[in-house]
Amino acid sequence: MNILILGAGQVGETAAESLAGEEAHQVTIVDQDEVVLKKLQERLDARTVVGNASHPEVLERAGAKDADMIIALTNSDEINMTACQVAHTLFETPRRIARIRATEYTNHQALFKNGVFSVDFIISPEELVTEYIEELIHFPGALQVLEFAEGKVRLVAVRAHEGGALIGHPLKELSQHIPNVECRVVAIYRGGEGIIPEGDTVVEEGDEVFFIAARKDIRAVLSEMRKLDEPIRSVVIAGGGNIGVRLAQALEDSNDVKLIERRSERAKAVSESEKINKTMVLKGDATDETFLLEENIDSADVFVSVTNADEANILSAMLAKRLGAHKAMAVINKPAYTELVAAGTIDVAISPPQITLGTLLAHVRRGDVVKVHSLRQRAAEAIEAIAHGNASESRVIGKAIEDIRLPLGATISAIVRGDDVMMAHHDTVIESDDHVILFILDRRQIDEVERLFEVG
Repeated sequence: MNILILGAGQVGETAAESLAGEEAHQVTIVDQDEVVLKKLQERLDARTVVGNASHPEVLERAGAKDADMIIALTNSDEINMTACQVAHTLFETPRRIARIRATEYTNHQALFKNGVFSVDFIISPEELVTEYIEELIHFPGALQVLEFAEGKVRLVAVRAHEGGALIGHPLKELSQHIPNVECRVVAIYRGGEGIIPEGDTVVEEGDEVFFIAARKDIRAVLSEMRKLDEPIRSVVIAGGGNIGVRLAQALEDSNDVKLIERRSERAKAVSESEKINKTMVLKGDATDETFLLEENIDSADVFVSVTNADEANILSAMLAKRLGAHKAMAVINKPAYTELVAAGTIDVAISPPQITLGTLLAHVRRGDVVKVHSLRQRAAEAIEAIAHGNASESRVIGKAIEDIRLPLGATISAIVRGDDVMMAHHDTVIESDDHVILFILDRRQIDEVERLFEVG
């Protein structure tokens, strides 16, 4: 694909790094900051164009006429929407994706469905991050919870701790521990290295274990890997921006929620907002030890920092954890920071660019790939692909899994057929319209996996 990325912020940079690293794509990045573009050009195999991403002359220089897709990721909703409209009207760019943050736009889908703005797909990083944090709160103890097949299946990452029934035992004993539950361990990371699990693989304390299961079975599998955490009741959110308000709105009916906002005017606006009703809004600094102690941070089940500043999120989450919060999470945009804190005081580092990237990749992948989750700092991927055609047209339909030529490190983990969730076994035969969930340990193998699901 010939792909135009508009905006070289953190999300745009992450998308460019991922897509420019794949031989199948030609990437051009547009931004007004010449210094940022120069640094990107030194690192990536990509063209760069300086200018306003919504201006016709700039889009023409960037090659919008020959582009297969435009991905508008600037910090301005208006520039993103205008750029998509200009690309459609003047250059007939076939596919157009826009990052739109304001609910004032996204709440009015008629703007996009009726062709007022020529946007094929909207990406809201704030909405994606909110949903991601919600899943972590619903499944205490998990490091990641990612959904497939409209929520029928979840991929869960968990740190194996003492107290888990399976610690020190081979994976083949899992079915004996929970005989009425079907699940599949798809990968284990030990000391940063990925292990392709087999029946004789022994789970060790400290392992990061990725497993896939139906949603109703996740807690049963979690209990095999670690002592189950108590259900989460009290949540403290630091940051009254878009994510903070969205998260409070999503949680306040089921949890006791406090929201901390440093700015007086913003705290007042949030407290008077119609979006939240039961949340207690506090004006204060989440990096202030005295303030957190006064607000009984030691009784919080979860502290999650979602301000716009990575440094403030890291510091406040570390402080809250040290003062007694049971679990601390922080939104961290810079990949270097995410890696630094991944194994430190903070329990979960949440990367909006990586979460957003998965949604973008689903529109770029070949074959009918409907869901992509980028994992382990983009080293691995989990994808959901739909099998189409018949046995003569498809490389997978009518074949048992053991007969499908998957690259080393790629595994078919589960199949969703209608409403039925099936764990994949060596003799499971793929049928037309099956939703096939795959785990790819090395993302360099993605191109080969995609080709399997293209219809000849």
